[in-house]
Amino acid sequence: MQQNKINILSTRPLNKSLVHEAKAVGISIDELSFIDTEPIQDIATQQEIEQAYLQSSTVVFTSMNAVDAVLAWQDGQQPDWVIYCMGNTTKLLLKENFGEHSVAGTAGYAAELAELIAEESDIDEVVFFCGEQRRDELPAILRSKGIEVHEIFVYETIHTPHKVSKDYHAILFYSPSAVSSFFSNNKVPAQTILFAIGNTTAKTIQQYCNNTIIIGKEPGKEELVRQAMEYFS
Repeated sequence: MQQNKINILSTRPLNKSLVHEAKAVGISIDELSFIDTEPIQDIATQQEIEQAYLQSSTVVFTSMNAVDAVLAWQDGQQPDWVIYCMGNTTKLLLKENFGEHSVAGTAGYAAELAELIAEESDIDEVVFFCGEQRRDELPAILRSKGIEVHEIFVYETIHTPHKVSKDYHAILFYSPSAVSSFFSNNKVPAQTILFAIGNTTAKTIQQYCNNTIIIGKEPGKEELVRQAMEYFS
């Protein structure tokens, strides 16, 4: 059996097959979540979501957490929505529940998605299902282009910090929230390589340390893991 030489910490759970694939090439990946998400289930939010289901709208999702929160109130409905979303996992979840042709457009990053929506000349308003700690980029770009954004906060992000005593060759971060949660309780050795899923996550890391940061070439958690595997191969 090949002895593991590289130790990586992933700050979100991963597909087990991907962890086994890494192990086969000598990379051991520990998984430890530093954030959790919970749907907002108060009456006001429920009513906003139920009302949205009844309207013909252009709607936007930037995370599968928002999709899950909205699906909780679907009750078999197939709304008259034109859907835009960010990321392949989110798109697949939407197609699974709203139909194969439900997603009109998708992008890897929030700014890219906002530009895509703005290119559609007939869109003057969108419903944005998002978390309470959503990033400003997408609504800011849309509003700057004259598109009204109705935000419905459908989930909240909760920090779940842990003390990490093991030294890792690399740590993988998938969101600014996870970065803040991690560094609220930890420091990292100077030689540890930090992988960030995007520019915003990288900028948050820079607030806490001067370590080398590698930004994901492609959006997606699995893509970042594979990039780290390639780095150490």
